[in-house]
Amino acid sequence: MGILSDDVVIIRQSEKEGDPSVITINCPDKTGLGCDLCRILLFFGLNIVRGDVSTDGRWCYLVFWVIGKPNTRWNLLKTRLVEASPAFAWAFGISRCYLSESESQPPDLFLLKLACSDRTGLLYDVTEVLYKLEINIEKVKISTTPDGKVMDLFFVTDTRELLGTEKRRDEVYEYLRDAIGDAMMSYDIELVSSEVTARSPASSSFAETLFSSLEEHPSGLQTSSSVSIAVDNSLSRAHTLIQITCQDHKGLLYDIMRTFKDFNIQISYGRFTIKRGKNCEIDLFIVQSDGRKILDSSKQDALVSRLRAELQQPLRVVMMNRGPDTELLVTNPVELSGKGRPQVFYDIALALKKINTCIFSAEIGRHLTGDREWEVYKVLINEEDSLPVSRSKIEEQVWSTLMGWE
Repeated sequence: MGILSDDVVIIRQSEKEGDPSVITINCPDKTGLGCDLCRILLFFGLNIVRGDVSTDGRWCYLVFWVIGKPNTRWNLLKTRLVEASPAFAWAFGISRCYLSESESQPPDLFLLKLACSDRTGLLYDVTEVLYKLEINIEKVKISTTPDGKVMDLFFVTDTRELLGTEKRRDEVYEYLRDAIGDAMMSYDIELVSSEVTARSPASSSFAETLFSSLEEHPSGLQTSSSVSIAVDNSLSRAHTLIQITCQDHKGLLYDIMRTFKDFNIQISYGRFTIKRGKNCEIDLFIVQSDGRKILDSSKQDALVSRLRAELQQPLRVVMMNRGPDTELLVTNPVELSGKGRPQVFYDIALALKKINTCIFSAEIGRHLTGDREWEVYKVLINEEDSLPVSRSKIEEQVWSTLMGWE
């Protein structure tokens, strides 16, 4: 047990607020490990300001310099990072870390039913509680009745895998009761079939309308138009060098690592730094799954094209007209493993709360377009009960919150 807690993950917290804390991870390597670790850091709301990674193909050494928050749960973060490392499987004789993610057993799915009196910021308060309790929202359907009653249906999974116990359900109830107060009218949790959240291909009309509308916003909804990506096979005999220069945004390193994981590419050595003005410089020495350099120009072009798209638009945000109503649409690509981007719904709710914008209804779904799967968040704005805010202001606020630019 000492190996896991003392050697695999070491966290040295900063002594001064605003200074980076240092997270060191030393464990066996596997394809996609960097993506899995960065996903956890993103879930905990940490901003990575510098990173180093080196591996010999069998063992991996990573160091992250991160900016935490006053309420960062460092002990819990360490536990989750240890569990994500292959060393956890070695210590406990668990082989699931070496199964493909499609073969591993999916977590139990639960339906959280919540009825409340409506008010501004209600959805944010609920999502904040679920975030603190490590309960992941897989799908949601929220509706408001004419008499001001909100019916929330959250399809959730529990990171701690305890939601099937009475003690855990009581804990969720108490946290929600404290956050919502007398506005809570009823609460229930039940186990449901995972088929409820099964993926469905988008209808051609829906996909065409959605993505054509998103593409009409080329400038305001991009992180930056100046993303530079260079491929060099001359500096190393064994590795392909990828050099990236771009503007920082929340989850930047996760977006890069996710792309490499989807392309089944391994990083042998890498360095990530943020310069003045939030400009990032990333140098990554990579190989294919067979251990060879990427010499095929078509593979290079495909990788560069995907990286550029993910760095310029890691998410897509647009306001659309639905008859007399206004609908906010947010989409993000899903990992090939089936995992969505962490904390998107939480950030949407936070952004709308900041500008006192009420939500009439909301849904989370998944849609297939071509060979890619997208997570789609549809939020119908309650303009009657909201303060007068322009649609462009709503769009910009949601985008800025998702990018971590506030």
